[in-house]
Amino acid sequence: MNLKNAAVTVLRGTGQVMFQNNSWSGVLMLAGIAISSWQACLAALAGNMISNLVAYCIFRAPEDDVRNGLYGFNGTLAGIAAWVFFGGYGLIAGPVLATIFTVLFTRFRKPGYTAPFIISTWILLAVASLAGFPQTVQETEVTLSPAFFRAFSFNSGQVMLQGNSILTGLLFLAGIAVNDRRAAAYAIYGAALPLLAGLLPLNDYSGFNSGLWGYNAVLCAIAFAGPSWRDFIFATVAVSISVLLQWLGMSAGVTTLTAPFVIATWVTLAIKGLTCEMTGTRKTFKQTWK
Repeated sequence: MNLKNAAVTVLRGTGQVMFQNNSWSGVLMLAGIAISSWQACLAALAGNMISNLVAYCIFRAPEDDVRNGLYGFNGTLAGIAAWVFFGGYGLIAGPVLATIFTVLFTRFRKPGYTAPFIISTWILLAVASLAGFPQTVQETEVTLSPAFFRAFSFNSGQVMLQGNSILTGLLFLAGIAVNDRRAAAYAIYGAALPLLAGLLPLNDYSGFNSGLWGYNAVLCAIAFAGPSWRDFIFATVAVSISVLLQWLGMSAGVTTLTAPFVIATWVTLAIKGLTCEMTGTRKTFKQTWK
């Protein structure tokens, strides 16, 4: 793999965090991360490259899959998490573990999405906690009023753990639009729907304003983006489930990462499958009686 192909692989791996197999998507998203935190951007690149190397050189993953970013996006997230939670420690362990779990999901033909990143980061958080390793904790002040546009942008930015710049979220949305305008429209919908929570009489809007309520919803909306009203309905179901799971997780003090997105997507896919089976049964019944 030459230098050009390697660069394309890394950029696609970044874009694939939000389901976009496009180099320009990766450029815009990396720019968004860099605006929020240049250290996080370097960690994202490092995690991406480590995962690709481990997948290709150790596990002999298909070159097309590696080049299309299917092994890089979990590494990207794991690299960022290593910076956010450990100040850079775990920058190798996180992406390596994420790649191992990606390989396992692939071999069992299961849609893992960002589950490898979640599992690997939870393992590192558990080990760090047991070892008494200090974790980087971002303190937030109590906020008494909602900031809707800020929350809208951060709902996208927090997909990659970025909550420092409004421009970051907008660049992420632009990165999606460069590749797929329909997916961008769904992402906007996913970022906007959780804003309804801002109408509730909350004691503290800091989590809402920081995008913590809506980033899983953005991923859910993109995952079900499609041309039909059924797609829109399933996207809405997944978004709603993810917001509920995120609220429950945050209330329990759980570091949820993108687990609400993965669980909500799995549940919605199961519902979609049952719906299709029921629809198929009804059609067969009607055809038989004809």
